[in-house]
Amino acid sequence: MEPVLLRIQETAKLLKVSKWTIYRWIEEGRLRATKIGRGSLRVFQTSVSGLIEGTQIDHRDPQNDSRSKVTPVRAKDRKKKR
Repeated sequence: MEPVLLRIQETAKLLKVSKWTIYRWIEEGRLRATKIGRGSLRVFQTSVSGLIEGTQIDHRDPQNDSRSKVTPVRAKDRKKKR
C-alpha cells in the first residue's frame, strides 16, 4: 500500500527536482500539501500523480512535435559583434 502523504524529500526524489522546487510548487499551487504537527509539511500523493499525468506528452502526436515549429538559424544571417 502506497502512502497517501509524502515527505518533501520523497516528493523531490520522485519528481527528480530539488526540495526548494517542491516548496515553490506548493506555494504556487501546483502541488497540494498539508502541515502535520508543528510544521512538518507533507505532500498529497494524488497531487503528485496529477502533476505527473498532466505533464506527460504523447510523442506520436504530430501536433505536439516541437521540431516542426523551430526555425533554423544560419550562421551567415547573424552579424558579428566587435
